[in-house]
Order: sequence, then C-alpha cells, then structure tokens
Amino acid sequence: MNKTLFREKIYKLTRQIPKGKVATYGQLARLAGSPLAARAVGMFMKTNPDAPNTPCHRVVSSKGDLTGYSAGSGISTKKKMLIAEGVEFKGERVNLASSIWEK
Repeated sequence: MNKTLFREKIYKLTRQIPKGKVATYGQLARLAGSPLAARAVGMFMKTNPDAPNTPCHRVVSSKGDLTGYSAGSGISTKKKMLIAEGVEFKGERVNLASSIWEK
C-alpha cells in the first residue's frame, strides 16, 4: 500500500475515535489494512500535522501504556487530556477493558 494513502487512512481512523475512548497503534494498523505496521502508526502520530482535529493523544500501546507525546509536558499532558475526556486508568495504564474503542 502507498505510504501516503496509508497515512491518510490512519489519520481518518484516528479522527473517528470518540472522547472517552482510545485505540491502540496495532488496532489502527489492522483497521487500515496493514496489521504489522503499528510502528508506522506511531510515527504518523508523532508527526501529526492536524492536532487536535486528529486526536493522536487517544492512541496508546497494546498494553494501555502512554507512549511518546510531544505537546505540552509530554506524557503527563496526554494522561491529563485522556482523564478529562473520561478515559479510565489502572495506575499509569489506560484501562483498555473499559476504554478501548470498538470500531
């Protein structure tokens, strides 16, 4: 698949994640048709040109960990944003059982 087309699919999917929910990098890769491209999804989130319209803060690791975030104070800002939107946490990880986006 063309990298530009794949990137646009990822951003389109990310814009569909509602407040109070998260998706994983791998989940977005699968939904876009490239199940082994979770790392590429991470790079797209890192270089997101359209935040906050494309809410990259709603994308987390497969275990619910908050990985890199470049806005504000980084990961602590990402956590504050997710909590404000109603995402539940278990310690430092997102509670995926209650907060995963079902597409």
